[in-house]
Amino acid sequence: MPSNIVVPEVGESIVDARVAKWLRKEGEVVSVGDPLVELETDKIDLEVAAPQGGVLKRIDRKDGEDVKVGEVLGVIEDSAGASQQPGAAAPAAPAKDAPADARASSSEKTRSTPTARKAAQEHEVDLSRVRGSGDAGRVMRRDVEQAATGGSGRDTAPAAAPKAPAPVPDAVKARPASPVAEAPRPSPGDRTEERVRMSKRRATIARRLVEAQSTAAMLTTFNEVDMSAVMALRERHKQAFKERHGTGLGIASFFVKASIGALRAFPRVNAEIQGDEMVLKHYYDIGVAVGASEGLVVPVLRDADRLSFAQIEQQIRDFARRAEDGSLSLADLKGGTFTITNGGVFGSLLSTPILNPPQVGILGLHAIQPRPVAVNGQVVIKPMMYVALTYDHRIVDGSEAVQFLVRIKQLVEDPGALLLD
Repeated sequence: MPSNIVVPEVGESIVDARVAKWLRKEGEVVSVGDPLVELETDKIDLEVAAPQGGVLKRIDRKDGEDVKVGEVLGVIEDSAGASQQPGAAAPAAPAKDAPADARASSSEKTRSTPTARKAAQEHEVDLSRVRGSGDAGRVMRRDVEQAATGGSGRDTAPAAAPKAPAPVPDAVKARPASPVAEAPRPSPGDRTEERVRMSKRRATIARRLVEAQSTAAMLTTFNEVDMSAVMALRERHKQAFKERHGTGLGIASFFVKASIGALRAFPRVNAEIQGDEMVLKHYYDIGVAVGASEGLVVPVLRDADRLSFAQIEQQIRDFARRAEDGSLSLADLKGGTFTITNGGVFGSLLSTPILNPPQVGILGLHAIQPRPVAVNGQVVIKPMMYVALTYDHRIVDGSEAVQFLVRIKQLVEDPGALLLD
């Protein structure tokens, strides 16, 4: 009997999605669990799998359409019903003279991320020939790009006959010559425009940022931190740290630890407003803003006060990798009591970060620059960083915010104190 393909419930905070791309065409035979369509939500991208085996009889919602949870995307006819329909046997097996379709089908069954499949389509790379570097051999975008350039991210095929000069790798298919001439580039005086639809995530980011500014009494306070002690400590221990834990020792873990120390001293920065009540949270789920090609996301370090420096660094690097390849889950993004954002990695010297509601505090980190500072009456050059705390003045007083930032400064400038805090 027919089975509907519906938009699944992903989480209570997600009520709609956008059809990014159908992975199968009407009339194709599918097996239970096969990925059928990619959906784009404001937080994560996900695949909807076939609820049963059979033939994809009908696609109701096309690429680019907005849909809501529970809506029908298409219909699968079971094998028994499909076999009674004229021409139903046609898609059962690919024609022998259609190797391109066979390769496409093989690629679709390869375990890969949505961004990897998009890159494979752009570069015309056969995913079934790409060696995955992700979990359980999952193909990542970086693997496709490496294969497209002839790198080691592809499985090698038997060598071609000696007489063939420098054969093109099988994983890289040559683009056919286009009969249409390339569009001329605009001259310097042309005033060209391009209209691009916002992704679901980008539209949600825009809406939430406006909401944050219209619902919270945001104010930002600044300070600067001497990074000499942290940088010296990292230099002394970076090699041993990397060998022991398999990850580098960055500055993020120091600021996560320092933020927790400051949040303990000023608990209202770790709270939220619900009606006319303050909800003081006695746990520390620290959101770390990560920039990805599809937009900013804020995965959360759960119970960050219980994590070691190595665990914090490992999780942040894992978040950054999965944000780019599209494999972050909704659970990674839910909640959070306080956020840290580091514009310094992009070269920002100073900024005023915007709150991530319902949180009432966000710490902004910036570029480390050598600057002249006065030390014991002498002018010396120190590696300095400006830090900013944006807070909701409805619940956090200015004196608390200033002292909060001073406490972070004290802990980072004396990193040994982080072990005692």
